[in-house]
Amino acid sequence: MSGFMRKLMSMCLVCLAAVSTQASAENYSLWINGRTGGGVVGDYNSFSYWGPGGTAAGVNKKSVNWDGRSSIASQNSKIRDALDCFCTGANWCYVATHSAGDLMMGYTLANYGASSRMKKNPATASGGVCGNSDGGAQTGWNIKWVRTASGAAGGTELSDAGSWTTGEPLVSDLKTATARAMYDHNVTRGVMFYMYAGAKGTAYSAILPGQDDEVVAYHSTGGVSGSGGAGFCNPSDWFCNDLTLGIAANEGGKAKWTNHSVAFRDDAEAYNHYANGNWGGIVGVVRSAMVNSAF
Repeated sequence: MSGFMRKLMSMCLVCLAAVSTQASAENYSLWINGRTGGGVVGDYNSFSYWGPGGTAAGVNKKSVNWDGRSSIASQNSKIRDALDCFCTGANWCYVATHSAGDLMMGYTLANYGASSRMKKNPATASGGVCGNSDGGAQTGWNIKWVRTASGAAGGTELSDAGSWTTGEPLVSDLKTATARAMYDHNVTRGVMFYMYAGAKGTAYSAILPGQDDEVVAYHSTGGVSGSGGAGFCNPSDWFCNDLTLGIAANEGGKAKWTNHSVAFRDDAEAYNHYANGNWGGIVGVVRSAMVNSAF
């Protein structure tokens, strides 16, 4: 065989390898639950927390289940296992979170987003742990963005007031001062958090400052920075500073955390906190966004 033919064959093999690598790359939509849990931990096809598993919820949707009652630190390995499985190597992820799932995802990126991760094959074994793919490693995960429904990374005054059982370690984590001091919320490893804030609050309006969805107030669902919660509202409320859309500082000058952008503010006060086992409330708004933008 001539030298020319050997070079040509070598080039063809390189091209085939590149095509094979491209063909194996996948995008995944990961859904991280909040308080109470419900899905089977380690089973990425268990969507009982959210709603019917057959409902469209983004490309290659996976349910990243944790128990929803233990502390963020003790359950965080479940999230890292899922990110290792689906968001390493050639694969990329879109991430959706709900309520305390926002606190969980922020904690993960701030504390582990710069760590060395083994590249994984997204074929899960027992307990939601995947096997290594090519033996290589990478820094952090391949995450396009995070969309969070009623994010509780800023905590909730319901925990402060003892409205939930104090026997749950998560309740202690969700106190406003605790949640805001748990990690540096400005450290997202360059990943954007798009915030979806519901405002159909009722019974707990006296406890939750400003606009709320019955569980979490706008200061948290809007990614507002600072060591404690403050009241923020819709533009129609004249007696409260507005939660602004996008990354801009809020009325009154209070900034949002870095890489946090309000994508949806519930001006019509139509969406509450609860998925109700049927992709309901503010979760439904995020589900639509995942379907239309995760591909």
